[in-house]
Amino acid sequence: METPSPSTPTIVLVHGAWADGSSWRHVIALLLRKGLRVVAVQNPTTSLADDVTATRRALAAISGPVVLVGHSWGGTVITEAGNDPKVKALVYVAAFAPGVGQSTGALVGAHAPPPALAKIIDDGAGFLTLSVEGWVQDVGQDLAEEDARLLAVLQPPLAARTFTDTITEAAWSSRPNWYIVSSEDRIVSVDLQRELAARMNARTTELKASHLSLLSKPEAVAQVIVEAAEAVAG
Repeated sequence: METPSPSTPTIVLVHGAWADGSSWRHVIALLLRKGLRVVAVQNPTTSLADDVTATRRALAAISGPVVLVGHSWGGTVITEAGNDPKVKALVYVAAFAPGVGQSTGALVGAHAPPPALAKIIDDGAGFLTLSVEGWVQDVGQDLAEEDARLLAVLQPPLAARTFTDTITEAAWSSRPNWYIVSSEDRIVSVDLQRELAARMNARTTELKASHLSLLSKPEAVAQVIVEAAEAVAG
């Protein structure tokens, strides 16, 4: 295992909705083998502000440069939290990337709804989950069914307000960024992903993968993160 130099960025991973930091587990193992320092944020997914606070807390504990990586809803989080001066690059993995004043819901509503959106369950108290069928058929359709069902069991609820919370400053507008499109995504519009990558002028990689490329194609995801880290290393 290589030993990172002080100029080598720490990789900070921000998970998506209905997930936690363990969704990065295969990617983390690959990055550690490269000798990179890695931190996985555990966001509460209760609001944009709450998740940004958790991510900023992780950033505050790090010395030196950071590559901030977000999956899905985590892309909205890194768009706001990534304004920290330690953050030198952003990597979006099938992720939302709103502009100033935009919400995640506005991005979702601008395109035809993917199939999984019809399988969201509202508890009537302001929180959402995704049905087992949604996980198996539309989110992790390229995973073993047993793994997709496990993710359904483990999912934390997502506050519905996350769809309306807006960005105040878009970090992607002032930093180099990378985007990984999942071409078989059935919960985040593939057209939206391509549109966001183009708007950000991101270095774009397209994977034939479900929304969960970080679990089904971790080597390819890790490769893009390593590329970002090497590009900004001093």
